[in-house]
Amino acid sequence: MSTTVFVIIVVVFILGYCCIALEHPLKINKSATALLLAVILWSIYALFGGFHDSETLFTALGEEIKLRPLIEHLGDTAEILFFLLGAMTIVETVDKHGGFAIITDQIRTTNKRKLLWIIAIITFFMSAALDNLTTSIVMVALLRKLVEDKKDRWFFAGMVILAANAGGAWSPIGDVTTIMLWIKGNITASMIIKETFIPSLVSMVVPLAIISLTMKGSVKRPAEKDSAVTLTASKLQSNIVFFLGVGSLLFTPIFKTITHLPPYMGILLGLGLIWVVTEILHRHNADKYSRLNVSSILQKVDTPSVLFFLGILMAVACLQDAGHLKLLAQSLDSIGNIYVINVIIGALSSVVDNVPLVAAAMGMYPLAEVGHYAVDGAFWEMLAYCAGTGGSMLIIGSAAGVAVMGMEKIDFIWYLKKISLWALLGYLAGAGTFYLMSHFLLHS
Repeated sequence: MSTTVFVIIVVVFILGYCCIALEHPLKINKSATALLLAVILWSIYALFGGFHDSETLFTALGEEIKLRPLIEHLGDTAEILFFLLGAMTIVETVDKHGGFAIITDQIRTTNKRKLLWIIAIITFFMSAALDNLTTSIVMVALLRKLVEDKKDRWFFAGMVILAANAGGAWSPIGDVTTIMLWIKGNITASMIIKETFIPSLVSMVVPLAIISLTMKGSVKRPAEKDSAVTLTASKLQSNIVFFLGVGSLLFTPIFKTITHLPPYMGILLGLGLIWVVTEILHRHNADKYSRLNVSSILQKVDTPSVLFFLGILMAVACLQDAGHLKLLAQSLDSIGNIYVINVIIGALSSVVDNVPLVAAAMGMYPLAEVGHYAVDGAFWEMLAYCAGTGGSMLIIGSAAGVAVMGMEKIDFIWYLKKISLWALLGYLAGAGTFYLMSHFLLHS
């Protein structure tokens, strides 16, 4: 690939990223921009960037082989999309049946500060048990039952993103990058919890304390608008759907461990089960209660958000395949200090997807017998923390952020003004905590 084409791809990505960030002033939906960005980048790469060069040995087998890298990236992206689709549908089904009342009824405070701390702590630990994406979807559904004012709910949703990413970073199953490091043997479950729990907690508590100081007064809970819930969902039915839905989400990492199948298969298993059960629950009144059927709920899924996810992930995949991210990882190698390298990787993960960044880092720094790059070495543990929490600095820097942005229609610029600085302070505070623990306690 020529230097000119290499630079053009970067420029197009930056321009597209700016259009996404300025969605509201430009009045152009971010999903449309993301889709165009992905197609334009891959087109430039295919026409002028040597996209097919690596497959010239297989030209006799046809065009399908030439397109293998694109198909592989699409497959990786589709795994996330189907996971998101399944999780959102399960959560919405539980919500329509009034299942979340089991939790919301226990949260009686309307004080903004107290509620913010309760939501953040629940999110932090739930994310470690589920994952940050699923947890964000669940918590946004809960917030809609607890906070009526949209702008107030945005602050809570912003804190959900920070807490979900922080909670996912210290658990071996809480974030996709941590899962990658765990599966590849770079870290072990016990050590990732031991070494990153406190830094992750710090990264959440610092912005939580600051944001809570700006919260005054009480929240107003929304009135129940969906009469279908009171008509259909008896207490027994609500409990059945709630425990089945939450159980399906909790069972997903277990399913993955047992079968070694991707997480989206576990989510689809849960979706299939809850679909069958709800059909049985309402089989005698199918017409009257059709609004609660999964088939009806699927028709109301936020398709633009799913397409936005598709576009932005495929755009980043182009940068990965074209070698931009690998070059970035190589340039970081010249820094030498593993702590600084990881802080930079975390900051970059707020702009581009953390999965290819971590994959590039794993390729650049193979496992060693001893030292920072050994199993459970300081580099890998801090990489899990930084890649997991760094994405919180921008709303589209993490899967949790993108999901919340789509569900709540949060403005990119609003998040940048109101949340990003506090997320940065929390991120740096957590990184500093990790350094002190690693340098003076754990790896001294």
